[in-house]
Formats: sequence, C-alpha cells, structure tokens
Amino acid sequence: MSSSNGSGVLQEITYALLRLVSGLSFSLHGMQKILGWFGGSRPHTLSQMWFAGLLELTCGLAVALGLEARWAALLASGEMAVAYCQVHWQLHWDYRALPVVNKGELALVYCFLFLYVAARGNGRFSLGGQS
Repeated sequence: MSSSNGSGVLQEITYALLRLVSGLSFSLHGMQKILGWFGGSRPHTLSQMWFAGLLELTCGLAVALGLEARWAALLASGEMAVAYCQVHWQLHWDYRALPVVNKGELALVYCFLFLYVAARGNGRFSLGGQS
C-alpha cells in the first residue's frame, strides 16, 4: 500500500468519525426538544423551537449515518446560521457580536462544520454510499 493510498483511507475514516460524532451530538439537541430527553423540555408543537428540534434530530442522524448527508447538512447549517443570527448575535454591532460573548460558539461551529459536510457529501464510510 502506498503512503498516498494509506493517507486517503485515513482521511475517509477521520471524515466518517467527524460526521458520526457531530451528527449524533447535533441529534441529541433534537432529542431534548422533541422527546424531552436528557433534561430537555418540549416546546409547543409546530413552534419555531419544535421545528428546530425536528431538524436537529433528523438531520443529525442523517449526517451521522451518511444518508443524504449533503441535504441534511445543508439544512442543519442553515438552521444554525438562523440560530446564531436570531438568538445569539441579534444584530448587535459591538462586542456582543463576538461568539465568546453571546454564547453562540456552538451554533457558529455547527454552521460551518455542516457546511463542510454539505460540500463533501456522505463520504466513503456511510450507509448512503459515497456521494
């Protein structure tokens, strides 16, 4: 096995682990909102928070498993962009726009992580096949 071939497999395994861990972690937020698990509280059905939970649960699992990961990650990235702008940033044009101040770091990181997954697709080690 050549070193370039070995590093390619290592990159695919690392990407699969990134997808798996981030997708499952994201889905836990949805489980809190939709199912009330892990100390979560269930929002009113059809509210914005309920839809957010539904996206987190379904898109997180789809990304983790590599099932239509491009589309799931694109939706998740968009949701996190909305969450950051609407909940954390709130159009402040001073120091409150900083993620470390407005506690929006996780939303911002999820947004760009899922944007990367949307660009890259399922990957080699996925249930949906490489896309």
